[in-house]
Amino acid sequence: MGKIFTFLFLTLLSNLIISSAQDCSTYSFTNNAIYATCVTLPVQNSHLHWNYHSANGTADIAYRHTGVSTSQWVAWALNVGGSGMVGAQALVALPNSNGSVQAYTSDVTSYSTSLQQSPLSFQVPAIRAERVNGDVVIYATLVLPSGRTSFNQVWQSGPVSNGAPGAHNLGSENRNSVGTVDFVTGQAGAGGGVGGSLLHRRNTHGVLNAVSWGILMPMGAMFARYLKVFKVAHPAWFYIHIACQVTAYGVGVAGWATGLKLGSDSKTLKYTTHRNIGITLFALGTLQVFALLLRPKPDNKYRKYWNIYHAGVGYTVIALAITNVYKGLDILDPEKKWKHAYTGVLISLAAIAVILEAFTWFIVLKRKKEDKQQGPVGTGAYGSNGYGNGHGHSQAA
Repeated sequence: MGKIFTFLFLTLLSNLIISSAQDCSTYSFTNNAIYATCVTLPVQNSHLHWNYHSANGTADIAYRHTGVSTSQWVAWALNVGGSGMVGAQALVALPNSNGSVQAYTSDVTSYSTSLQQSPLSFQVPAIRAERVNGDVVIYATLVLPSGRTSFNQVWQSGPVSNGAPGAHNLGSENRNSVGTVDFVTGQAGAGGGVGGSLLHRRNTHGVLNAVSWGILMPMGAMFARYLKVFKVAHPAWFYIHIACQVTAYGVGVAGWATGLKLGSDSKTLKYTTHRNIGITLFALGTLQVFALLLRPKPDNKYRKYWNIYHAGVGYTVIALAITNVYKGLDILDPEKKWKHAYTGVLISLAAIAVILEAFTWFIVLKRKKEDKQQGPVGTGAYGSNGYGNGHGHSQAA
């Protein structure tokens, strides 16, 4: 009896091995093409076959996605300058109404491109697609860019809506459809590797800038505006304001530096608006820090103009910072909870600001009334606006 179970087990194991091999290395293509290298991708029932030609730096590839319905698109892409969806240089297979499949290229420059047909950053001399027994196969010849052979790769599938690719699901398989591929060594990995390292740096860049420019800067401005209305807060409010803004600036510089590194590593993918706002923020933030060294004394006739300048630049920095954090979130495309969390923080700060603003004006109007009753002598300590002239710093960083 034991021998029978052993025989059945070995038979089952050999069938599984043969089945797995037929799924990849021994798969028979309709054009009888033979590919020297094949990898089974870890999710979405996908396989990548290729022949690499070192003489001219090209690769003939066949991307095969199994179990695809007639109302699904599939795509495989190289991300030359980054990882993930944005920046992906995609080969797309889209079903036609007659049951055939059309193939084209798409440069995914943002999350709203919907895989529109467009040329890639490298040449694709040949591309076509076919459907075979529920499998969709994309055939293409790639002229690998910059003499490289190792890249980040992405593959996806999604529904067709009104004859065009619709948004794919955001389940675990879709989010894990990223990895690396080396056309020379034949190695391919899921996540991690080059892509994982790059994603870690992008996440670090995002966190540093969201915390510094996007949260600490507004908090510093709130400390300056609302603490100094309290008599007991003089001059502590100023030092709290400075500590918060200097901390925000220091962390922000680290975030800005990681952004420069990411930009220098990306030769083909550019986020021009995000980058330009970041450079402007760094310049204005640096100007604010050094402007403290030129701050006139409270009794100087130019002090009020300095206050206006300092507050104006400070609020501009805050507005640009919040805008750029959201642009960065759109680029990183994390789980929605992170954007919701940041929005929740801003709403909380705004609600606190509204309450403190009302309380501040209540105190200001009350003091004005008291000043009128007491006469000119009553204005000596805090001035007619309720803010201390002795420490008349700006209302924002």
